Amino acid sequence: MKPSEREAEFIARAEFEKKKKIEEEKHRRLREEEKKKLKELHYMRCPKCGMELIEIDYEKIKVDKCSECEGIWLDAGELDAVSKLEKTGLDKLFGVFKK
Repeated sequence: MKPSEREAEFIARAEFEKKKKIEEEKHRRLREEEKKKLKELHYMRCPKCGMELIEIDYEKIKVDKCSECEGIWLDAGELDAVSKLEKTGLDKLFGVFKK
């Protein structure tokens, strides 16, 4: 017996979907591996010059300062925390970074 065209089309489509899922999983793993490599390469590095960041803990706010260009970096949510400091607290925070 010869399969009908619809059966052959169904089998071909099912085979394609199976292979497509395998490739998508492969791509997902590659993206995860690439993201992990990038994180290891850039973790605690200055986004501007690439040198190491020094973490300073001030009133439960972790501020990162570059050891080379002296740029100051905040992680997600830290700017909100800084903005809630009173003026004296803000002055003290900035005083930590003055030369």
